[in-house]
Amino acid sequence: MVVAPVVIALSRSGEPVAHRIAAHLGAKVHGREGRVDQADAYFPNALDHVRDLFAAGVPVVGVCASGILIRAVAPLLMDKATEPPVVSVSDDGGVVVPLLGGHRGANRLASQIAAELDAVSAVTTAGDVAMGVALDAPPAGYRLANPSDAQSAMAAMLAHEGVRFTGANIFDLPDTAGNVEIIVTEAPVAGGPTTLVYHPQQHVVGLGCARNADPEELWSLVTRTLADNDIAHGAVAAVASIDLKGDEPAMNEVARRLNVPLRLFTAAELEQQTGKLANPSEVVFSEVGCHGVSEGAALACAGTLVVEKQKTANATCAVARADAPIAEMAGRSRGRLSVVGIGPGQAAWRTPEVSRLVAEAEELVGYGLYIDLLGPLAIGKARSDFPLGGEEARCRYALEQAALGKNVALVCSGDAGIYAMGALVFELLDRGPDEEGVSDAAHRVDVVCSPGVSALQGAAARAGAPLGHDFCTISLSDLLTPRDDIIRRLNAAAQGDFVIAFYNPVSKTRRTLLAEARDILLQHRPADTPVMLASSLGRPEEHVRYRRLDALEVDEVDMLTVVLIGSSNSRLAHLGEGPRMFTPRGYARKIDGDLTAKRDDPYLPEEAS
Repeated sequence: MVVAPVVIALSRSGEPVAHRIAAHLGAKVHGREGRVDQADAYFPNALDHVRDLFAAGVPVVGVCASGILIRAVAPLLMDKATEPPVVSVSDDGGVVVPLLGGHRGANRLASQIAAELDAVSAVTTAGDVAMGVALDAPPAGYRLANPSDAQSAMAAMLAHEGVRFTGANIFDLPDTAGNVEIIVTEAPVAGGPTTLVYHPQQHVVGLGCARNADPEELWSLVTRTLADNDIAHGAVAAVASIDLKGDEPAMNEVARRLNVPLRLFTAAELEQQTGKLANPSEVVFSEVGCHGVSEGAALACAGTLVVEKQKTANATCAVARADAPIAEMAGRSRGRLSVVGIGPGQAAWRTPEVSRLVAEAEELVGYGLYIDLLGPLAIGKARSDFPLGGEEARCRYALEQAALGKNVALVCSGDAGIYAMGALVFELLDRGPDEEGVSDAAHRVDVVCSPGVSALQGAAARAGAPLGHDFCTISLSDLLTPRDDIIRRLNAAAQGDFVIAFYNPVSKTRRTLLAEARDILLQHRPADTPVMLASSLGRPEEHVRYRRLDALEVDEVDMLTVVLIGSSNSRLAHLGEGPRMFTPRGYARKIDGDLTAKRDDPYLPEEAS
């Protein structure tokens, strides 16, 4: 999915230019709170906001000083081949500077903006300056087969060694019959330091296979079919099949190896191709409702069948060719459900992977407050808010939306796999035919789980290091867990002397279990055991305080509070900035004389071993 740019406005003086750029690009304007009058979304801190967008892979156009954008993204710079475009524009719209992402279209974006504003585009990339092109960024629909040779080829061209074309001149450069050769072909051709090979992506590979077919069998069939017909892997735009095969491991593996999308069609859609099939089959029709899967799927994506159905014992393959490189794919995707944990809420505690999955999603599903905490990342996306208590409906809805081929993000606070929706998603998928689960289509979606900072981790970080030794978590909510089970776990954890994090400690109607837990723990650990109460972690109203175990009062705890109770070894260190809670792991004992521990203990300090 291509992520739309975001235009950043930091001041009223640049606001008109920001809105003009956004209208031209079809983008949203994000404005600085209190300094911009009109925007689609607002943010309090420019550095944090730009950094969050960049980490999510969102192209950024900032109407501001270049230095602001540079300072924002500098900590995240790693791979120039994958970084999204970052472009700065002066407040008056006179100068456009592509700062980063030249390999991802920043120079083209800057030129596009400059043309709209009648501005100067300050492109500094050598190839763009000298020739107006970047050889490693071919036009849409073309793939460079040997990107590692682009730099040397560009260097030769800049050294005035000239260029010659074999095939279409996709860069519209003068052919000087020089030393650098640019080949545009559908066939597999070897490139080199001064020979760049570009493949027009005009072919679609249609696939069919038995359930759980060997991926290597299907891959061998595909590679042999392409090789026998002189079709390069890079000339393939997609693989395609019937929607019943959306979760087929072999097909997804072929798509992954070819680095192309898997496109899916219903049996009815494939049946519309029956008149064009070279090998219609009544047997296939009786099984899946169409007369051909591999040929039909290839034809549904591209216009002309160029390779009839090839087959092995368990797989079939056919190839169709479009008249031009395929820019827009027919069919639908498999559908993806990203189960994401956004941490306690603040952007700084949200992982870049979660931000990227949210940015790529078409629809956000979750408790409304959690979606709100995403701030500008949620702007412009379809969202489906569910109330507390509607967890099963929430997960079922997210799965069924993904089953339609959508990219859906199920948004949870903390970590989605810890007392959140992750387990319920898989429970629904695991239910049998006699239970109320989800549709067959929902079982075929791609489910991705991405970790988040849990409330437990956030509280521990604020405290210091209370989880330095063994710990556990216990939910005190008896809505889903029988009360007797909770009491049994409390006694076991107390006897085991674990550091304990209590989730869901109280509610408006449930006030007694926390007091019972306190009394059980007091039977097994000192009265002065430190307890940390952390409320609204990571949010402006965050409130952290410490208590003795025997002084823990239920009335100062609510549902937004994490209760962290130390073990008998946990202590408070009284430092200049206030108390910090920690639980020793026993380093002092080992270093003072008990050095009989195994030397391969990964937690034993190097100096002690």
